[in-house]
Amino acid sequence: MRRRKIISWNVNGIRSIARKGFIQWLEASQPDVLSVQETRAWPEQLTDELLRPLGYESFFSRAEKKGYSGVAIYTREEPLDIIEGIDDPAYDSEGRTLTARFRDFTLINAYFPNGQRDHARVPYKMDYCSHFLTHCQAQQAYSDHIVLCGDFNTAHRPIDLARPQSNKNTTGFLSVERAWIDQLIHTGFLDIFRVIHGDLEGKYTWWSNRQGVRKRNIGWRIDYHFVSTSMRSRVRNAYHLDEVFGSDHCPLALEFE
Repeated sequence: MRRRKIISWNVNGIRSIARKGFIQWLEASQPDVLSVQETRAWPEQLTDELLRPLGYESFFSRAEKKGYSGVAIYTREEPLDIIEGIDDPAYDSEGRTLTARFRDFTLINAYFPNGQRDHARVPYKMDYCSHFLTHCQAQQAYSDHIVLCGDFNTAHRPIDLARPQSNKNTTGFLSVERAWIDQLIHTGFLDIFRVIHGDLEGKYTWWSNRQGVRKRNIGWRIDYHFVSTSMRSRVRNAYHLDEVFGSDHCPLALEFE
C-alpha cells in the first residue's frame, strides 16, 4: 500500500503564517493531507494561493466571529464527503471541527476550546469534548479506520508538559480535562505518538511566546494524532516537526499505509 503522510498544525492565524513562508513549507513538506487549526480567517479573506496551493484542494470551517478560531483541511486526494461541525450550533458557530471521509479512512480535524485563565470556559470546553466524542463514535458507522488530529488544548500526563506541578490548577492540565483524554483512549483511540515513542520526555507541541521559552523547551504537548485501534497496524511513524517555526505550535506528522 502507498504510504501517506498527514500533518496537523495550529498555525495561530493562517494569514500571519502565510507571511512566514507557509506555502513554501507546504510545497517542501508535501503532506497528502494537512489539517490546520486556528485559521482566524474566512475563506473569502484569503488569496487564491492560500485557498488552492499547487496540487491541493482546501475545505474550511470558519467561526461566525471574524479573526477567531477556525479549522481547515488541505488535501491532494479528493474526499468522498466533507462534514462541517458536530451538528450543534453552540460549537459549530466557532468553526472547531471538520471531518473528511476518504476511501479507506476518516479524518477528523478539531480545535478544542481553551478553558481560559479564570476557568470561565472550562464547562464549555468539557461540553464540546462530550459532543466531539459522540461525533467520533458516529463516524465509526462509516469507517472503523479513523484519525483524530488537532489542538486538544490539554496535556494528558505530567510527562506532557515541562512544569506539571506548577500547572496542576491551570486549564489545559486540570484533572477533569485529563480524565476526558482517558475516556477518549478507553473508547478505543490510541495516542499514537506515545504508542510509538513511549515515555519519551521533552517532546512538546506548544510554547508560550514569551522570550526564551521555546529555546529552553518549556512547553506543553497539547496537539495530537489519535487513531482508532484498527488503524494501528497501518501506522508507520508519528513525530513532531519541532524545528518548524512560524507559530507558537509546531506541526506534527503521522505516516501510515
